[in-house]
Amino acid sequence: MKPAIIVSRPIYAEVIDRLRNHFEVTAHQTDPEWTLAGWTQALSAHDGALTMGIEPVNDAVLSACPRLKICANLSVGYNNFDVPAMTRHRVVATNAPDVLTETTADFGFALLMAAARRVTEAERYVRAGHWQKWALDMLPGMAVHGSTLGIIGMGRIGQAVARRGALGFGMRVLYHNRSRLSAEAEAECRASYVTKQALLEQADHVVLVLPYSKESHHTIGAAELAMMKPTATLVNIARGGIVDDAALAQALLSGQIAAAGLDVFEGEPSVHPDLLKASNVVLAPHIGSSTRATRLAMAHLAADNLIAFFEKGTTLTPLNPEVLAAI
Repeated sequence: MKPAIIVSRPIYAEVIDRLRNHFEVTAHQTDPEWTLAGWTQALSAHDGALTMGIEPVNDAVLSACPRLKICANLSVGYNNFDVPAMTRHRVVATNAPDVLTETTADFGFALLMAAARRVTEAERYVRAGHWQKWALDMLPGMAVHGSTLGIIGMGRIGQAVARRGALGFGMRVLYHNRSRLSAEAEAECRASYVTKQALLEQADHVVLVLPYSKESHHTIGAAELAMMKPTATLVNIARGGIVDDAALAQALLSGQIAAAGLDVFEGEPSVHPDLLKASNVVLAPHIGSSTRATRLAMAHLAADNLIAFFEKGTTLTPLNPEVLAAI
């Protein structure tokens, strides 16, 4: 009898078809609005799950799902997983790194450019019929080429953003990370390690690419925003909660910083109402990795992890490999 797999939300039909070759698949292709109780009950009837980085897998859920053996997140982020709890319950956790690195870095730079050069403000200006003539001081933005780029979080995506800035735009690149990169990696990215305060004080453009955790909650709040230049931009392509959105909204509305580009939000899909009042922020609905090729690759990697686990007792991208070792 084939193992039973639940796919929590809609994914590409070709991935579902592939999974059906190996598993009994419960595919939720109509995007259910899960309640915690509903999700837990559905998960409890399955041996494995393909999740979207949204559905919680924590101690309470796991206690109700003794049959569960693996959860494969389609996303690189996994703050929906309580990995220590999954390890205690001997449930393998996997994510989908690497395949979205370059696409997400592209989008991070797109947000940086749009915020710095006031692209969305300019588009609204034209659509509203305000553009009547050319003027020297019309919607002046902040320079990108030759400016200073600060990156907080220097994993795969952070390094990809650094390369774009240094090699493509001749930017001076500063970074802050929990641990310093090797000399070779720093040289490849042309990046210099500095303290968080020094980065905030010196950077013209700050890009956030760190994973969310209790420790990284509100990495950027009112105090950090006060350290930034009044001409600086802030870009968040990491996770909601890393920025105090209420504090950022006030900084934007007051002109404390020049602009921001946000792909993620606290409590998304809700957006802080004061951010909606700010004309100097570019808002996107968590689409950093959203090209079809990349999202398809993410889905296939999650499927690869499920197939490898049930057929070979291994996975490609485990988050708690000690569970595999104990099987």
